Amino acid sequence: MILSDTRILEEIEKGTIKIEPYDRACLGSNSYDVHLGKWLATYREHILDAKKHNEIEYFEIPEEGFVLYPHIFYLGVTDEYTETHAHVPFLEGKSSTGRLGIDIHATAGKGDVGFCGNWTLEISVKQPVKVYKGMPVGQLIYFPVEGEILVKYNQKKNAKYNGQPNKPIESMMWKNSF
Repeated sequence: MILSDTRILEEIEKGTIKIEPYDRACLGSNSYDVHLGKWLATYREHILDAKKHNEIEYFEIPEEGFVLYPHIFYLGVTDEYTETHAHVPFLEGKSSTGRLGIDIHATAGKGDVGFCGNWTLEISVKQPVKVYKGMPVGQLIYFPVEGEILVKYNQKKNAKYNGQPNKPIESMMWKNSF
C-alpha cells in the first residue's frame, strides 16, 4: 500500500517523514513532487570502471536553463532534502518529465528506511531537452514497512550514500569488495 496525502501529512507531523523545503502545493493525493536542484555533474572519464573511483565534474544550471543531450549521462540532485524513518521511499519521474524524454533514474528509485539526504538523480534523455533548476522532476511515494527494522540505513556503518548533500554524488561501487 502507498501512503495517501493524509497519511503523509500525519507522518510529517510525527517527524517520521521530513521534506525541506516543504510546500503543501507539492503534495499530491499519494505522492510529493520534488524539484531539480541547481547542480548537475558528468563523469570526467568516457569509460567508467566499476572497481575505480570515477570522479565527476560539477556545474550549476544557469538561469536560462541547460540543454541535456542523448548519450551523455548526467547526475542531478533534488532540491529537497528528505528523511524517511519509518517507510520505504520511492522516487519516480513525473509523467510530464517522461513525456519530455527525461529519465531521472537508471535503477535507483528505491530508498531505504533511514535514508537522510538529497536524492541523486541518474539523468538521461531521448533527445536534446532544456532543463531548469527548480523544475518539477519527480515524485516521492512512501510504502509502509512490514516488520521491525533492525538497522536503519542512517545507522549502517557501510551506508555509502547517507547524508547526501545538495550536489550529485558519483557511484561508490568501488567501495564494494568483488
